[in-house]
This record gives sequence, C-alpha cells and structure tokens, in this order.
Amino acid sequence: MARLPVPSSDPRERRTRLTGWRTRIALGLLIIIAVATVVVTNHLLTERFTQTTRNRAELRLALYSGNLVSELRRNAIVPQLLARDPALIGALNSGDFSQSTQRLISFVEEIGAASLMLLDRDGRTVAATDRNRLGESHRQGRYFVDALRSSSTVFSVTEREAGGYRFTYARRVDWQGQTLGVIAVEVDLQKFERAWAGISEAVIVIDSTGTIVLATEPRWRGLTEAEALRRAPVGSAIERAIRATADWTSLPADAYVQGEAVMRMEGRVSFRGWRIATFTPYASVREKVNAFLALEIMGFAILLALAFYFLSRKTAVRMALFQRESAELRALNQRLQREIAERQRMQGKLEVAEQTLEQSSKLAVLGEMSAAVSHELNQPLAAMKTYLAGAALLLQRSRPEEALSSFQRIDDLIERMGAITRQLKSYARKAGDSLAPVNMGEAVVSALAMMEPQLKRRKVRITRAIPDRPVRVMGDRLRIEQVIINLLRNALDATQGVDAPEIDILLAAGETATLSVRDNGHGIENLESLFEPFYTTKQPGEGVGLGLAISSGIVNDLGGRLTARNAEGGGAVFEMRLPIFEEEETRAAE
Repeated sequence: MARLPVPSSDPRERRTRLTGWRTRIALGLLIIIAVATVVVTNHLLTERFTQTTRNRAELRLALYSGNLVSELRRNAIVPQLLARDPALIGALNSGDFSQSTQRLISFVEEIGAASLMLLDRDGRTVAATDRNRLGESHRQGRYFVDALRSSSTVFSVTEREAGGYRFTYARRVDWQGQTLGVIAVEVDLQKFERAWAGISEAVIVIDSTGTIVLATEPRWRGLTEAEALRRAPVGSAIERAIRATADWTSLPADAYVQGEAVMRMEGRVSFRGWRIATFTPYASVREKVNAFLALEIMGFAILLALAFYFLSRKTAVRMALFQRESAELRALNQRLQREIAERQRMQGKLEVAEQTLEQSSKLAVLGEMSAAVSHELNQPLAAMKTYLAGAALLLQRSRPEEALSSFQRIDDLIERMGAITRQLKSYARKAGDSLAPVNMGEAVVSALAMMEPQLKRRKVRITRAIPDRPVRVMGDRLRIEQVIINLLRNALDATQGVDAPEIDILLAAGETATLSVRDNGHGIENLESLFEPFYTTKQPGEGVGLGLAISSGIVNDLGGRLTARNAEGGGAVFEMRLPIFEEEETRAAE
C-alpha cells in the first residue's frame, strides 16, 4: 500500500514557505511591469522624437533651398549689367585691357560672386578677377558657345578639373550690332557645401538630369542618388550590426548611409527643376529615447534593490545559522583530515615493517640453509685436501700429467663452492624496485639449487616439468625466487613424517604464467587463514607464520595471485599466477 506524504506540522515552516512564494510572485510581477513599461515608453517616445526630428529637417530643407535660390537669382542679373559697362566695351573695342582686370576685381567684392571673366570674341580671357586665368582659351567652353548663340543671359554647369562643378552665368557683349566678347560670372555655391558640412546630416542638390551637383560628401558629386548611396556599402561586421539594429523602432528607415539608418527629406528648388535632399541620422532620436529609458530602468532597479535588501535581512539569520554549521563542518573536516594523515603515516610505517619482516624471513631461511651449505662446502674442501695430497705424491713420482688432472678437479670444486656462495649472496640482498623480464624456468632452477642441500638431507624426490620455450614475466627475479623458495620450504615441512616425500613442480604458459608446487603431505586444514600473517601450524620455535603472507604480498605487487588447495590424492597444491610478458607487444607499444 502506498504511503501518502505527511504534511509538516511546524507552523513556522508553513509560514516561511508561503512568504517565499509570495515574495517570488511579487518580484516576478515587478519585473513584468518594468519590461512592459520600458517597451511602451520606447515606442511612444521614439514616434514622438522621430516626428520632431522630421519637422526640424523640413524647416532646414526650406532654409537651404531659399538660400540657394537667392544666391542664384542675385548673380543672374550681374552679366546683364556688366555687358553694358562702357569701360569694358571700350576695352574690347580698343584692345587695351590694362584697367579691365582691376575693374572686375572692384565689382566682385560688391557682387559676392566667385569670379568674373571678360572674354574676347575668340574666347580668350582678356580680364579676370583670378589673374592666373588670363590668357586662357574658352573657345570650346559651353558657357562661351551658348552665350554667343543667345541674346540673353545663359546658365551652365561644367566640371572642374580639381573636382566638383562650376556654376556660370554668361552673356554676350554687343556694340552697334557687333559681338565684342562675352562676360562670365561664376556663382559661389561651394560656400553652401562648406556650411552644410558642419552639421550632422548629409545634404545633396540634384539638377534636372538627376545628377548630384552639390553634396556634403565630395564622392557623391556627379553621381545619381542611387549610385551615391550604393557607394557607401556596409563593410564591417560592426557596421552590419548597426544597420540591423539602428532602426529597431516601428518606423522603417528611409535610406542607409554608411550602414546607418537615416531619415530622408526632399524638397524642390525653384530653379531649373533642381531638387534638394537631406539625410538625418536617427542617432539624436535614440539618444533622447535612451535617456528616458535609462531613468526608468534606474527607477525599477532601485525598487528591485530595495526588495532584495529587505529579503536579505530575512535571510541574515539563516545565513548566520548556516555559517555556524559550516564552521562545525570545517572543524569536523579538519579532524577527519588529521585522522586520515595519521592513518597514512601508520600505513607507511606498516609497509616499512612488512618490508623488514620480509627481509627477516629471507634471512631466517638463509640461516636454515647455512648448516646444509656448510655441509656442502665441507665435502668439496675434504675432496680438495685429498686431491692436493695425491697431486703432491704424483709430482714426487714425476707424474705431472696426472697431477694436472687433480688440479683440474680442484678447480671444478672451487667453481662449485663459488656458485653456492653467489647464490647465498644474491638471495641475501634486498630486492630492488625496478622490474625486468624474468625467465620463470631459470628462477625455478636457481631456487632448487639453493634448496638442494636441504632436499638431499631429507631425501625428497623432486619432479620438474618446465617448458622448453622460455616463460617470461615482468617482475623482480630475487623476489620471485624468494616466493619459490618459500613454497619449497612449505612443501618440505609438509612432508615431514612421510615415508617417501615427493614434490612436483609444474610450470605452464597460457594467458598467465602458472607455477604449481605440489607435495604429498597431509594437506591444509584451514585454507581461509592460510595467507594471514603469523598463522602457522608448526610447533613453537619452528616458524612465525610469515612466509606465505609475504609470498602472497609479493605476487600481488607483481599483478598476480597466489592460491592454495588440497589435492584429490592427498597433499597440498600452491599455484602462483603472473601476467605473461610478451616481447612483441612491448616493441609494438614502444
């Protein structure tokens, strides 16, 4: 049967939960109100400031158009007046232009034109306010050709060599039915370009053919409006981002200038079908709207800060409790760390003690073997004494060849004694930490050689089965030999009281290298406690029960396993399994 959850009976806990939910709902509503207010305010203020900016742009457009028309009309009457000036007519008749340039200079200051030029009937400049233009030929000039063909004042727009356009009024100078020359007045419209360049918006003036003749951007002159706008592409990622986000209002942009959304206003200029257009950026609109939005956001942020402040005061008590609990946990953690450090230190001491016991066990085995070894050494020494006496007798009888044979036997005995002592010295050394490939067959032979005196004294029959192919493992040979000697000693002790003691040694290679040592003793009574330290079945004074425990630790360190079981026909079987060392895999890994 399912168990239903039991509601909390603590009224303070229920009250705390209700307060927490109410606080979260209130904060959520405040955030929703803030977002809605900002969105609505942004929409309304953007429309309002956009309309204001558009009205101001219309006023500026009308002002610019009126200034252009006034300047053009004021200069349109000048050629008609100068074409009737007696001094200029007399200079053209007489060919004496020494005072003409100065007279034109006096006129240009009063008129405010860009320059004045007097051309003879061949189109050569004979007088000019710009003395550098004296002598220039304007025979192919449009204003010269149109003026000769017309009896009234003509207006022309020509390109300058340095860039931009020249706006010129020209009129033919006649005297008594003869054409004497042409008077040309250049209107200074570039001053409006210079004045417009100081404002934030872009201004262009377009003639009747759709060509831009005046512009705050010099690159736009001579192009159509569409070509001019395409000439400022969005080149960088930042500009593309501006173009994508600058007009995030409900009002679409009229055009884009250098990747920025702008407001386009166009008006007519009452002169030869000219038009004027302005491009006002939305930056001023966004700045004003953002200022109001910043104030609103700041107000809501203050409200949220106050709300969080009052909430933080409620949680101050909880934080104090948490800090106290945290301090207690830190103290407990420090105690645990000290205990862990103490355990690690004790573990280190235990490892050192185990190594010492292992070496002590090895030395104990060495002590047991010393008596048998001394017996082995006494036999060669006695034989050497006999061979020496015989060799001396043979030398006295002048039989040196037979004496040499005795010396060779003595040398063999000495080599045997050296092998016995080398085995004892290598076994007595402590094992190193470095691992190397070990031939298990050679380790078995070496261990049997060291145990040979004891085996002979007990008259134990040894049966060996070692493969012809080397069986190699990765380990420390001295430690592996120590394990084999311990197993042989254990089997030797287990066969005490047996009439025909036998020990079988079997080495096999498969997925692992397996060395089996079997005896025909009485078997093992307690298999579970066999590898525990200080567990022994021997009589007091015959052993301390560390040999098998040390051997099991050595095999485990080498990545193997040491096991024991009772044989079916009687006796015990110990198996040492170690990982096979494959030379081909090692070379492939390298």
